[in-house]
Amino acid sequence: MGRGRLEAFSDGVIAIIITIMVLELRVPEGADWAVLRPLAPVFLSYVLSFVFLGIYWNNHHHLLHAVRHVNGRVLWANMHLLFWLSLMPAATAWLGDSHLATAPVAMYGVVQLLAAWAYFILTRSLIAAHGNDSPLAVALGRDFKGKVSVVIWAVAILVSFLTPLLACALYVLVAIIWFVPDRRIERAFDEAGR
Repeated sequence: MGRGRLEAFSDGVIAIIITIMVLELRVPEGADWAVLRPLAPVFLSYVLSFVFLGIYWNNHHHLLHAVRHVNGRVLWANMHLLFWLSLMPAATAWLGDSHLATAPVAMYGVVQLLAAWAYFILTRSLIAAHGNDSPLAVALGRDFKGKVSVVIWAVAILVSFLTPLLACALYVLVAIIWFVPDRRIERAFDEAGR
């Protein structure tokens, strides 16, 4: 089957996730600048999660444009990714409302780690559907950024039990690593003349 429906469904789910997250933001009570200060952790957790959803959407878009077809295994792998992404609004709200308490910081990392793992499974499912010598497999290569990110997520989760602020700094580091879109797929297809 073609990739169009999978891409459209995924785009819709990610749009809904972002909508749910923004609806969790509350209007401050009062009319001066001081009322914004207690809302800073909530807003910053929203910004971080919005960036991560943007990263997933961007890379998911590139990934699906590099494939010709999908199968049942790919559909379930994609649903697995969307499941973990769908937990981001709850993890984000808890993180922001808790003002960086240990358990919410750790749980945020767990959700992100499992989303990263699900994305890895999706890439492997697509490679299995297209072959190890496919342009997609060549483009993804060893996936250094993906592997480093998983390690950072795991370390950050452990660190969150000692220093939640440092764990959040590691979360931001992962965002910085991925903020520049993954150009491997574009390069591989440009070189192949596709």
